[in-house]
Amino acid sequence: MVTMMASVVMSGAQDRGYDKGQCSLAVVSKTIKSGTQVCDRGTVQKLARSGHVFEQNQLGIASTLVIGTGYNDKEALKWFQEAAEHGYAPAEVNLAVMYVNGWGTAVNYGAAQRWLREAAAQRMPRAYYNLGVLYLEGKGVKQDYPEAFRWFQKGAEAGDSSAQTNLGYMYDQGWGCERSAATAAKWYQKAADAGNPLGQNNLADLYLNGEGVPQNDALAFDLFQRAASQGQTGAQIKLAYMYANGRGTEKNPVVAYSWGSVANTAGDRRGTELLNALGKTLNSEQLTEAREMATKLGRAEMDQSARNFSE
Repeated sequence: MVTMMASVVMSGAQDRGYDKGQCSLAVVSKTIKSGTQVCDRGTVQKLARSGHVFEQNQLGIASTLVIGTGYNDKEALKWFQEAAEHGYAPAEVNLAVMYVNGWGTAVNYGAAQRWLREAAAQRMPRAYYNLGVLYLEGKGVKQDYPEAFRWFQKGAEAGDSSAQTNLGYMYDQGWGCERSAATAAKWYQKAADAGNPLGQNNLADLYLNGEGVPQNDALAFDLFQRAASQGQTGAQIKLAYMYANGRGTEKNPVVAYSWGSVANTAGDRRGTELLNALGKTLNSEQLTEAREMATKLGRAEMDQSARNFSE
């Protein structure tokens, strides 16, 4: 097995992970494709007040994301509630997320479960995923790995990339199933192909270490790069490591420092040791270049996130 230098990278136990967060609200909404006319706020509000569930859900999303003035969590809760009570599955999931996180209301896992199960009864993949998270983390229910595995499997088979990532992680760790790095790689690959950054990161780590797949630095580098560009901080640190050591790419300490800085600025301090080591090897001009590059990478990452939301 190929291992990484402990002096310049986070410990192996932190290399891979599962999607701990509840769903991004945008994931369960229909989105506007390029060339489609966008209704103004007044029109959307009028339709929502007339009982149009899609518009109610959209206003809920806008309120949760605080897009402009007059938007807030309590407004989001109201609109999600209205659409959910009319049986609109995306709003049912979003309402559950509000209850899980305590957005606009007190945390209420019982209510969250109720709405997730309503959406699951309509075969909503994101509901399967969120139910899996509740059982995996023991939120409002007894922690139950086999039950979490069952929900993630349903979501994964229905095409939810976060569920695919988490199912891969269950196989990766042997939680609720027999451990199998090869099967983990299969599900990470599906998630990675769908553009899931954590799936890309986890698959890259398998290739880096030759677990369940043939060891391949070039593939690992490519996957870390794809995940890093979407803001996955673990991948950004690994990408910095690969540039620092010339694995899967030419050695480039300036670019390595840049990616490590991006992760550090985002609050992930696991690459601090690497940054300190690199900082001692760079002159003042190189450090300036690296910091400017980090600023540009951070902006590009924000632009990519905005595109992902609108596509």
